[in-house]
Amino acid sequence: MIQHRLLEYNCKTDLEEQQAIREITQEVALAALGRGDFFKYALFQGGTCLRIFYGLNRFSEDMDFILKEANPDFQLKDHINHIADELAAYGYNIEITDRNRADATVKKAFLKDDSLGKVINLRHASKAGPMAKIRIKLEVDTNPPLCSGHELQYLDFPFVSSVAAQDRPSLFAGKIHALLCREYIKGRDWYDFIWYTSNRTSINFDYLTSAINQLGPWQGQSIVVDKEWLLNELERKIHLVNWKQAAEDIRRFVRAAEQPSLDLWSRKLFLRQLEKLKRVDE
Repeated sequence: MIQHRLLEYNCKTDLEEQQAIREITQEVALAALGRGDFFKYALFQGGTCLRIFYGLNRFSEDMDFILKEANPDFQLKDHINHIADELAAYGYNIEITDRNRADATVKKAFLKDDSLGKVINLRHASKAGPMAKIRIKLEVDTNPPLCSGHELQYLDFPFVSSVAAQDRPSLFAGKIHALLCREYIKGRDWYDFIWYTSNRTSINFDYLTSAINQLGPWQGQSIVVDKEWLLNELERKIHLVNWKQAAEDIRRFVRAAEQPSLDLWSRKLFLRQLEKLKRVDE
């Protein structure tokens, strides 16, 4: 099944092949979580969620989740131990590393596998050696911002399963929080911004307000985020970004055919996308 799924990607390079295998692994892990009771408590979010369920045209590394309700006693390990058993059925020899501190708000675990390349055929295997080890980080925020929207999504690979995910307005709000509050520039954030604005996605302002006041430079200032405030802050941020550097961050996550478009990244391009955001819901 993994071999057949990989062929569907029609990978053109070794890097695309590695990214595709990681994404296939993410889907199997999601299905395993869906088979248990994990999604009674948690929502799938982030770039991987946007990629798998909403059609984002880039690969993503990590799997991010938030709890539906804050719970400092939540333990990720209680839900992921059976992932290894599920993955083993598809030829993986997965290693799960728990990186939790007892007092950590964000619970973390890492999935690692270096065996899959030995049991499937790779069309673009690197001449330098065997396939790189698959590494996927899982994170669960046990004290997330309030007011997230959600909806039920379905996987049909490797079997039919359901996944509780943030809805698009809430995902966009979370991405905007990252754009404004992350302490470093991450090109993947801005790539996603193009996707959201091109698709005229609305914003969950209640969720964004909660996030802005919970974490970042405006923490505790009781700011109520509205469109005017948001547009001003995004425009200010766009003027500060080194767009060449931002484009390089995203390059390894997009297919070879899309690489030339990254050379167009500029202040002018993103100000144009900001204009699209101004017209959403008007």
